[in-house]
Amino acid sequence: MHPGHIYLVFGWLAVGLGVVGIFLPLLPTTPFILLAAWLFGKGSPRAHAWLYNHPHLGPSLRHWNEHGVISRRAKIMAASAFVLMIGASIIFVKMPWVIMVQAMIAIPVCIFIFSRPSSPRVSVSETK
Repeated sequence: MHPGHIYLVFGWLAVGLGVVGIFLPLLPTTPFILLAAWLFGKGSPRAHAWLYNHPHLGPSLRHWNEHGVISRRAKIMAASAFVLMIGASIIFVKMPWVIMVQAMIAIPVCIFIFSRPSSPRVSVSETK
């Protein structure tokens, strides 16, 4: 199998998970769509262009690529998913090391996510 085909297969898998995430609040959409765009960029310029220009999935990609923006909704959904998963682990898993690993992943990821702008910054030249 050609390496480009592998990227394409995993890209479509990421798109599928991203679409499922639109309907399931615990599954984040944006990271899967970003992953799909990267995979498509490696394996299929045509699929990459389709995703980048998609009317529903493309705007978050363009905002990220052009301005480093993560929407407020995506930030809240990501943080909520972390809180729910760690909360479920506290209730059901009861193994401190699992909760510590989750927290060690969640905290820096949330710091990164919330350090990104929520909307494109308007430059002085755009306001004139």
